[in-house]
Amino acid sequence: MLVGNSRAVSFLFCLLLIGGCGQWSRTDEQSAASAHQTVIRPIEVETIQAVATVGMVGDLVRNIGGSHVQVRQLMGPGVDPHLYKITRDDVRAIFAADIIFASGLMLEGKMAHTLEQMARRRPVIAVADHLAKNDLLPTLVTAAEDESSSHYDTVDPHVWMDLGTWSKALPFIADALSKLKPSAADEFHQRAEDFEQQLLGMHQYGLDSIATIPPSSRHLITSHDAFGYFGQAYGLQVTGVQGISTDSEAGLLWINQLVDTIVTERIRAVFVENSVPRKSLEAVIEGVQSRGQKIIIGGELFSDSAGPVDSYEGTYLGMMDHNLTSITRALGGSAPPRGLRGQLERVTPLPQNSTPIMESTK
Repeated sequence: MLVGNSRAVSFLFCLLLIGGCGQWSRTDEQSAASAHQTVIRPIEVETIQAVATVGMVGDLVRNIGGSHVQVRQLMGPGVDPHLYKITRDDVRAIFAADIIFASGLMLEGKMAHTLEQMARRRPVIAVADHLAKNDLLPTLVTAAEDESSSHYDTVDPHVWMDLGTWSKALPFIADALSKLKPSAADEFHQRAEDFEQQLLGMHQYGLDSIATIPPSSRHLITSHDAFGYFGQAYGLQVTGVQGISTDSEAGLLWINQLVDTIVTERIRAVFVENSVPRKSLEAVIEGVQSRGQKIIIGGELFSDSAGPVDSYEGTYLGMMDHNLTSITRALGGSAPPRGLRGQLERVTPLPQNSTPIMESTK
């Protein structure tokens, strides 16, 4: 049996090397999404062995599954899921799992081929693919990525940035787990309802906190376009220095346009992200400096991955509490320094206590 599994792992890994590194079209995306809608045959598993690709999904599975589910998360803190390449250990974990949970919508771009292959052997649930179309946003391809124009191409996968919308994924996870362990179905659904209330409470905290930012300061500038859902949900204009794909470099023209915006609107802070290089954002900061205007780094936000393992920020609620609190305080709003629950380890200073990159020369 072990030999058979080893051969299967090697075979799938070879498929991956052959087909997993190419470019994906909209047809590929639709095919992968269709493959992820796995039909789960009802069985009874003592302890469900689940694999989750990213923390924003894994944390939901843990909260709903409780003691009935053991979750193996493939991507840890600071990992960019857009660029992540699956390893042999990942393939072994997937083969040993009863079920695989992914975010979907091509977030796990280079893993999509693997997930499509595994959907023929194991239940694969791409969580965001189950959401209603009117809950999803298109991806804006900016001039930094396409010199000809800015246009909408695919679906933005960063749905978890809107707590209200991400909470709608909970019933799908509860349903999937219930089919693997029907005896715990009532508990799974109750835990999903309880966790939904926690998420909606944090969502309301976001609405209330962001509303305290002066209207003229409600412009969020980050390393890349992962905050579209965040901006729509909480009332912020959002600009990413890189486009949705962190594979591309922001162009000089795009950076200069953004510098003009920062100077004209007198934006007080920009934000780095824990899973994205700072190079392009640093170019923006230097451009603002050269114009003699004060600017600060308002904090490091959690975008494509959560915070450190075994920390509050390492949970979905914690990463969102951190983001909402940091953004509110850095842009001139009012929020508790340690967040809604008073558990943030990285206490966010008010802007006037932050070290500016350059004081105004005016």
